Amino acid sequence: MKLCTFSPCAGVQRLGLSILDKIIDLQLCHAHASSVLTFSLPSIPAEIIEFLRLGQAAMNDALLLHNAILDGLELPESLSYTLSAITLCSPVPRPTSMRDGYAFKQHVEAARRNRGLEMIPEFYDIPIFYFTNHQAVFGPGNIPVEPLHLNQCDFELEVAIVIGKQGINISAQEADSYIAGYTIMNDWSARALQMQEMKLNLGPAKGKDFATALGPWLVTPDELEERKIETPHGNTYDLTMKTFINGEQISEGNVKDMTWTFAQIIERASYGVTLYPGDVIGSGTCGTGCFLELNGSKVYDPPRWVQTGENVVCEIDMLGSLSNILHLRQ
Repeated sequence: MKLCTFSPCAGVQRLGLSILDKIIDLQLCHAHASSVLTFSLPSIPAEIIEFLRLGQAAMNDALLLHNAILDGLELPESLSYTLSAITLCSPVPRPTSMRDGYAFKQHVEAARRNRGLEMIPEFYDIPIFYFTNHQAVFGPGNIPVEPLHLNQCDFELEVAIVIGKQGINISAQEADSYIAGYTIMNDWSARALQMQEMKLNLGPAKGKDFATALGPWLVTPDELEERKIETPHGNTYDLTMKTFINGEQISEGNVKDMTWTFAQIIERASYGVTLYPGDVIGSGTCGTGCFLELNGSKVYDPPRWVQTGENVVCEIDMLGSLSNILHLRQ
């Protein structure tokens, strides 16, 4: 399934299901179909984190409805929308927390090499991550920024997971069952701010906390089964990752190239700490997945950065396309 959060009108956000080129209102369609389908739950919430907190029963009801629509279940026109009639939001507009990993060795090696440094051996010891601002999350569309954010502004092409059930001290062997779904993540970065503050050996903070884009959908693992690669340390997927700016391809990677699996990252993140439904965990930047790396590798000379008005599109096979344009906040 492809779950989403959409806005049918200003100031309103609803939990939706993307199906047959339409967005259906999951809560209202669940209520409408309850007379002909046998659901586990009496109702479905209109907000995704409340939906995830209901666990597998909510997922099962959504899948039952999804399959019934594919089989020809008719719904009132008022309960479904064309994409042009709504605004897609981040699939999880207000995550309970947001961590970002550092899982692609190619990116780490290139970034360090460009600074004249050897590959750090500790990379292979632990799947590291940092906390970023879960209150500055955007979906597809325009993103307002301040002038300092445009000083060496950068994109970061990533894949992210959303946690679907509560757990602590989760082993890598069971961690994949805690993943509600996958989405595209663009970890926007103000490099001048980031480099200044990290001289103090703390952060990143202001260089990262202004915007993270997620979307367009939250794709459940069953949708990706044909691309799944099982490993002794959890699942990964053969999914090509690309970034385009104004139609020009800038980056290409693959989810399967993560050195650390999401299962291993979950194991590390949940050590002594409870993960909750709605927590978001990013993979970190894939190889070639940002201008910082590409500029350092002399792909662009003079260096190139994201400008206001440029259409930055991150694409991942089977997860969709996430398009954003930066503009100065008025």
